[in-house]
Amino acid sequence: MKTCKSPRKVLVAAYELAKLTLSDYSSKFSRQDFTLPQLFACLVLREHQKKSYLGLEALLEDSPSWRAAIGLARTPDSNTLWRAFPSLVKPRGFQRMLDQMVAEAKRRGLIRGRLKPVALDSTMFESHHVSRHFEKRQKQVARQNRKNHVRKRANRRRRAVHKRLPKLSLAVASASHIIMAARATTGSGGDQPFFEPLLREAHQRAKFRAAVSDAGFDSEANHRLARQELGVRSIIPPDAGRPTAQPASTYYRRLMQQRFRRQADQKCYGQRWQAETVNSMLKRNLGSALRARTARRRSKELLLRVVTHNLMILAAA
Repeated sequence: MKTCKSPRKVLVAAYELAKLTLSDYSSKFSRQDFTLPQLFACLVLREHQKKSYLGLEALLEDSPSWRAAIGLARTPDSNTLWRAFPSLVKPRGFQRMLDQMVAEAKRRGLIRGRLKPVALDSTMFESHHVSRHFEKRQKQVARQNRKNHVRKRANRRRRAVHKRLPKLSLAVASASHIIMAARATTGSGGDQPFFEPLLREAHQRAKFRAAVSDAGFDSEANHRLARQELGVRSIIPPDAGRPTAQPASTYYRRLMQQRFRRQADQKCYGQRWQAETVNSMLKRNLGSALRARTARRRSKELLLRVVTHNLMILAAA
């Protein structure tokens, strides 16, 4: 699916979305120099253009037509934008925005749940910009040094880094790459706990017949939730845990073993790669590294990137 590269179109789309989901001002006692939808649109533009707050201020100052498109009489300074970020990007407001964007995608025919499955996946982001050359040289030095205590120290450092990495879990409409549900967390780990909230939220926004995901989401409880409670056909390879030739001890995981052995679910399962495509789109278009310095703000930044990704698709449709 094509994404919109025009900053002005994305800015206006973000402003229109925010007017539907945010109030004009946070308080009747505020200074009311800028409305909340205007500030939110500026934050989306920052993600779209991969700018710092100072860079965004300079960009808006040099673009009077962009400011006029969202009714800005003057440019908000970088400190105002930085302070507005945590109050504008909140989980509850994010859910309302996803509701509006998925409803608009359904109206335009971009989500076809009866024909295409929903794909679930997770991906890790960098907590800050990393030199790939430096990272490669670190691994080479660790391999060359054969002392056990040095290798153990390198492994401990690697584990400590993984515990701080931001993680984004998604439920994606495979027909259009629209993100229907998302969870932003910190640290690596199993994906099974994210299956239920992602599937429930996506199913509430648009009905679909099938959900596909990789073995990271494999569990009998997830199959029961999808098939018995929501009436969704779940297709997950039964590869979680240690490899074994023994059949699975639970009904749905054993069913998956049989169907994947006969390749009965391979065609529908092939749509799972659409979630990988969305992960790639997010990192190519908006960057693989985050700019926030705390875990809480990084999670909010990931949610803002989800909104920006959807707006780029809707603005190009």
